Amino acid sequence: MIKRLLIANRGEIACRIIKTAHAMGVETIALYSDADHRALHTTMATKAVYVGQSPALESYLDIEKILSIAEQEKVDAIHPGYGFLSENAGFAAACQQKGIIFVGPPASAIDAMGSKSEAKKIMAEAGVPLVPGYHGENQSNQQLMVEAERIGYPLLIKAAFGGGGKGMRVVDRSEHLEQQLESARREAEKAFGNDQLLLERFVTKARHVEVQIFFDQQGNGVFLFDRDCSLQRRHQKVIEEAPAPGLAPELHEAMGNAAVAAGKAIGYQGAGTVEFLLDGDRFYFMEMNTRLQVEHPVTEMVTDLDLVEWQLTVASGEPLPLDQASLHCHGHAIEARLYAENPRLDFLPTSGRILALEWPETHGNLRIDTGIQAGDSITAWYDPMMAKIIARGSSRHAAIAQLQTALAQYYQAGICDNRDFLTHLLTTREFIDAELSTDFIDHHPFPALSLEQRDLLLAVAAIYQFECGSARADELLPTSYNSTFRTESLFQFYLDEQHWLVRVDKQSNRYELRISEKSLTITANVNHQTCGASMSISFDTTDADKLQPIICRIIPRPGELLQVILPDISHEVALPGHPMEQEEDQDNVPLAPMSGSITCVMVSEGQSVAQGTPLLMMEAMKMEHCITAKESGTVERILYTTGDQVAAGSPLLTFVE
Repeated sequence: MIKRLLIANRGEIACRIIKTAHAMGVETIALYSDADHRALHTTMATKAVYVGQSPALESYLDIEKILSIAEQEKVDAIHPGYGFLSENAGFAAACQQKGIIFVGPPASAIDAMGSKSEAKKIMAEAGVPLVPGYHGENQSNQQLMVEAERIGYPLLIKAAFGGGGKGMRVVDRSEHLEQQLESARREAEKAFGNDQLLLERFVTKARHVEVQIFFDQQGNGVFLFDRDCSLQRRHQKVIEEAPAPGLAPELHEAMGNAAVAAGKAIGYQGAGTVEFLLDGDRFYFMEMNTRLQVEHPVTEMVTDLDLVEWQLTVASGEPLPLDQASLHCHGHAIEARLYAENPRLDFLPTSGRILALEWPETHGNLRIDTGIQAGDSITAWYDPMMAKIIARGSSRHAAIAQLQTALAQYYQAGICDNRDFLTHLLTTREFIDAELSTDFIDHHPFPALSLEQRDLLLAVAAIYQFECGSARADELLPTSYNSTFRTESLFQFYLDEQHWLVRVDKQSNRYELRISEKSLTITANVNHQTCGASMSISFDTTDADKLQPIICRIIPRPGELLQVILPDISHEVALPGHPMEQEEDQDNVPLAPMSGSITCVMVSEGQSVAQGTPLLMMEAMKMEHCITAKESGTVERILYTTGDQVAAGSPLLTFVE
């Protein structure tokens, strides 16, 4: 049995593996880069070892360094987690050559499925239906453009040697194809070290359903049921659930058997996932992931199994703990991925320091997998996923309700995350009715603040400022309660760049508030904390929905900001003294929408460009973003070159007047 395990990964998945390994009595060696020198996974492991600088190529993707550490630490095995080297056949083979167990399939299986093109050939020979596409070796733009015309639009570009949405693009028209091919190649090369692409017809209104399989070294294989992963943005999963809802028992069984057959065809070992595109009651093979999936917890919740324990058991040469007849799926589980990103700005990744953080209390039906804690910094070097919140219920509706409650109880201040967007998705009628498809998010965008949400945000901010003004000076937090704009009960705020005046009158714990022409009467109990305050409020109303107290949190932020966190919305409210955007003559200067690096400069100084012309490509958290011209003009100066690191909000180039 494995006794000493090196984890060639970081963050949430490293923490997840460490928990199971320690429960099994296995010692763990964690790796950390410069960016992760105080990360949670380094404190949880038996020992943490420095692996290199922040860029993944110089740390978590450096095979030679990782194997050198493994030999120095005399480990029995290496667990690659997911991402990074988890599907690198060369790494698996190198482990074997060093006499170190690779917790995953043999290199031959990774090779067979690592290339999506090769995988599709194998599946075609096995009689598994495929989506029409091109999986050939000729990778010239000319050949790909010819194949695109044959396949038809809309078209999906995919990285042949990757996953997680990296190198994936949907192309609606032929005139966009060449630019998207180049962008996909760059992203695939950075993420996977290989820029080979394949093309597929993009099936609209399809579902993404995958099957979890497991094989031991004796050739025994089982499927651990399926998961629906249709809710995606930028081709990355956001919400997953098990089992896939609304499918006939025969369809569940057919996909499970097809997945096991796929594993047998390549001599698979360990945990793997076979992904299908579901169009009505027809399914098509998409790809096979030769690793543990991010969404594996939903399968664990409905089977009461520990898949990492299974991985370590099988990697040690033991047979599968259970056969197919002994496996059972009960209840329903849903997972929501918390990302450091801004859903209102096309899900652009965000970075910064986490000033305050609180998770809901976990129990048998609620689980949180994370690698972050208050005080950590989210950097642009790695994937933006912060955590996974997983809820289980006796039914799908019960699981949804459990997850909604958990999201309402979670709060974080310091960076923008997608909690509110997840809450929005879970409350849409179509999601509740399981009307799922891979374009679901496109048709259910994040709505603007409602008038009620706006008023409540301002009311909570005003009550907090009123109470800060009543506190003793040595208890005050760094807010602008004593601003010259304040009278005894009049407060000034900025919300979404609009100016608001809120009048507050207090009697006992009842607050009479006036916001513009609207009046609110709120009963509030304010509890000052080390960082900000928590507040329980209720309305003076006959509306039954508003009789239950609402728990709010207020966190002061640098730059004269308050982060007001309600159960369904979290928003910044600016105080007097907050710098407001005033440079109207800078409207045509493109600014970096995120912190990251320049991957491609697409124009030159002196070049005339039209509105919408691509100017530069930026990369952060493994994703590329194209910066385009806001209006027509002539490029005056390009302020950065390829490879430069850029802070969010920095001007990227200037135009001639």
